[in-house]
Amino acid sequence: MYVSDVGASAILLALLFAIYTAVAAVLGTWRRNEALVVSARRATLAVAAFLVLASAALAASFLLHDFGVSYVAQHSSLSMPWYYVTAAFYGGQEGSLLYWALTLALFSALFVLTSRRAPRALVPYVLATLMVIETFFLLMLATVSSPFVRLAHPPADGVGLNPLLMDPGMLLHPPLLLMGYMSFSLPFAFAVAAMITGRLDSEWLRALRRWMLAAWTIQSAGLLMGAWWAYHVLGWGGYWGWDPVENAALLPWLTATAFLHSTMVQERRGMLKVWNLALVIASFALSIFGTFEVRSGIISSVHSFAYSAIGSYFLAFLALVIVFSLSLFLFRLPRLRAEQEFDSVVSREGIFLVNNLLLVGIAFATLWGTLFPLISAAVRHEEMSVGAPFYNQVTGPLFLLLLLAMGIGPLLAWRRTSLQALRRNVGPPALLAALCAAVLPLLGVPSLWANVAFSVCSFTGCAILYELWRGVRVRHRHGEPYLRALLMLFARYRRRYGGYLVHLGLLILAIGVVGSHFFQQQRDATLKPGQQVSIAGYQLLYLGNIENFYPEKDVVMAQFQIWQHGQLLRYIYPGRQIYHNFSDQPASMISITTYGLTDLYVFLEDWQGAAQATVHIYVNPLTVLVWLGGLVMILGGVVCWWPESPARSRFSRLAPPLATVKGKGVELPGRSFTQMAPTRPALEASSDKERQAVASVQPERVATPLLPDSSDPASEREKEASQ
Repeated sequence: MYVSDVGASAILLALLFAIYTAVAAVLGTWRRNEALVVSARRATLAVAAFLVLASAALAASFLLHDFGVSYVAQHSSLSMPWYYVTAAFYGGQEGSLLYWALTLALFSALFVLTSRRAPRALVPYVLATLMVIETFFLLMLATVSSPFVRLAHPPADGVGLNPLLMDPGMLLHPPLLLMGYMSFSLPFAFAVAAMITGRLDSEWLRALRRWMLAAWTIQSAGLLMGAWWAYHVLGWGGYWGWDPVENAALLPWLTATAFLHSTMVQERRGMLKVWNLALVIASFALSIFGTFEVRSGIISSVHSFAYSAIGSYFLAFLALVIVFSLSLFLFRLPRLRAEQEFDSVVSREGIFLVNNLLLVGIAFATLWGTLFPLISAAVRHEEMSVGAPFYNQVTGPLFLLLLLAMGIGPLLAWRRTSLQALRRNVGPPALLAALCAAVLPLLGVPSLWANVAFSVCSFTGCAILYELWRGVRVRHRHGEPYLRALLMLFARYRRRYGGYLVHLGLLILAIGVVGSHFFQQQRDATLKPGQQVSIAGYQLLYLGNIENFYPEKDVVMAQFQIWQHGQLLRYIYPGRQIYHNFSDQPASMISITTYGLTDLYVFLEDWQGAAQATVHIYVNPLTVLVWLGGLVMILGGVVCWWPESPARSRFSRLAPPLATVKGKGVELPGRSFTQMAPTRPALEASSDKERQAVASVQPERVATPLLPDSSDPASEREKEASQ
């Protein structure tokens, strides 16, 4: 018996348990049989256990070089390092589907273990929905795309991993992106459960928000790693080319971002219920569309290594998801009426709506550009491509407006903002933006769009930092040092200030995109030893080629010296690796040297022996900010997601942040505490320090903070903004 046989058996058992879970969870709910629902929970854990076993079997087959397994023979070889052998697990279709199913099972198991926090009536239907999705993937793995198919005559060595994937980015980019696609299943399952049960109040929204935050953060990390991989591997001097597969990964991220903004409006005002439910459904449908696009091969892409005929099954599954979701959505539409109406366009909920419209507009434009070649081929019988200029011209202005709205939003109050408060709050950021627009042309920025973009970025950056400063100032007035006040803002109000951190990261990333797009310089040169080429103040002196020959590949490197102002900076070695197992397909060894915020990017295009090289040279200003901004965004997502301590959460629900003392009692909105006898729930829910703060309030003091460590500075700022 082979290890692969254990893996194949584990997939079949996982399939049976997944089907059982979906049926038992629904029947247990309909019949009010709690034992059946409990068994469904346990079966979900069994699915996760069997998929862990199947994944371990595939990993062991790779590490043991069992080339009798067709998938192992196609994606690994004896000469590959162990870490690339391990990464080959998800290097092809079968392994990536198994990884998708594994992560879904693990997330489902995590949901079971933490389901006490979810509304009890939704849990069985959430489990059933997750296991229906799992069943589809397990059916694919058990029938048309099994990673454990054995060969009748095993080869002595395998083909090896695609050269484009022989890169450190392979260790992070595919698993993060696949996990990101998968993680939208949890919010979708909550939405389906809410529609089936009719519980469409804010409770289901709060239950799925953390899962959507997790999905958004994982997808952000996958997109960032994908851009980094493209920058370091493909050799075209950029990190985002609007490739169809890149677009597919961006689409659910855009709709999830829109949802995370509009959900605050529903929680605060009971509005945008239809919008929020539609965004959750769209995010999952677009994640399945992205998986379908990668697998089908119907659209030309640089990610052609993942093509397969399995795309038709994904298309059918996507159609079922859309039809089922829309049917439930239309059935429950009468229950999705808004509880309140917009009081004013000049309000925080108004700017959130603008944000959502812009994000959905960008998503629609991106989807249209991605599908247009298919539509053109079907209608006009001629294939037309949509390149980067279309996306830059259509989505560029929308992204710019989104950045501007992102800066205006924190300066507005809920419900309405007076013109006086609007002028007072917008004044400092607008002044900085005007100065930026006036100074940049004097500093040699000729592009109008670059000037506008940098001015908008300065406005938004000033607005975010101004908001942070106001929060720090409020806490400092209550006796905290400035640094502690800043840290406590993020520790106590993670969702609000984690969001500001995300916005700040997006702003940094946008500055990097603008700089590298508008100010990139490039030059091509064919050189012989002793010749040099100059670009942007750098001189590259060519010294010749170095060639090395190995059994599995040939390596050629061009040797250059980098000079600036007559000073030798360093040696660089851009090169190519030619793998014999892949019809001598070359993989790039790109030289990227960073000086300050500027990358010197050198790609070896062609060579003639040891005496000639053709290179593409790019100077990319501010590209470093793209990676820095992306990391800050991911950090902000983690801060938003990170749960509060249970004691803190209970007390924040019991006691509002600020108290006003009148006579002999402490008056709060909806509650009052006497000086000598605070209410028992407040005392039980708070710490010793907080109980002392309640008991020590003096009647003579007015607007005294009930809890100095937990006073929300936003309440004071919003009061100022509304006046």
